[in-house]
Amino acid sequence: MFGCEHSSLMRNPIDDERYDIEEPFRYFRVGEENVGTRDLANTELLSVLPGQHYSMTEKTLRLEFSGNDEKAKAMISISIRVDASPGCGGIVWPAGQILSNYLINKGSNFLQGKCVVELGSGTGLVGLIAAKLGASKVWITDQAPLLDIMQQNLSMNSLQCNCVVAELDWGMSIPAAIPSPDVILAADCVYFEPAFPLLVQTLDALATEKTQVFFCYKKRRKADKRFFGLLKKKFTWAEIMDDPNRNIYNRESITLIKLSKIV
Repeated sequence: MFGCEHSSLMRNPIDDERYDIEEPFRYFRVGEENVGTRDLANTELLSVLPGQHYSMTEKTLRLEFSGNDEKAKAMISISIRVDASPGCGGIVWPAGQILSNYLINKGSNFLQGKCVVELGSGTGLVGLIAAKLGASKVWITDQAPLLDIMQQNLSMNSLQCNCVVAELDWGMSIPAAIPSPDVILAADCVYFEPAFPLLVQTLDALATEKTQVFFCYKKRRKADKRFFGLLKKKFTWAEIMDDPNRNIYNRESITLIKLSKIV
């Protein structure tokens, strides 16, 4: 553990791009997180995440969120099959749980009747929560290796009526089946530096000046600043201040922002 911390602190930041290419998921491994987050059970962050029950035999994580408004007083539960074999996208990360929790706390009318696209969905957690909250149609999207786990999670939660799994490679043309959304959701999409311009390109292609874009990310290394350097050419943003849990997850280097497209 201490050896990992020492090597991380001593690493030259200019090598980030080389590390991205050689081992893109290194920043998600135990021992590569910022100091204070290696053992999640010992941090405040656990207090703002949903209740979690993991089945080793089924490789399924059950999350239980508490809603605030009248229609969401009952526990909002969702079952997610997790699988690290396709990469970090097959795991449920705190940023996705924080964004999901924010949407739930905004109330059952927040996404009611809206068209939603989640980028870099991984397991599909955030988009599936949006579907549970009454969005008219949700597209959970990612690269081909993750489509199967998203489809399993879609079926497991019986959300086929208003949620669709779709392949979407950042930087490529938006598939015709995916419409211009009212809301774009993205959690923990800033980790692989060569993909930074591709993600910005896709955000720009999907969004209009009316699109609400909710973006939750964890700062892991200095190279992440380059993403926002690219993003500012197309979007402005502001940190979301009405989340009561903000101060806690901020201390774990997690930030929730809302983007607005520059026109």
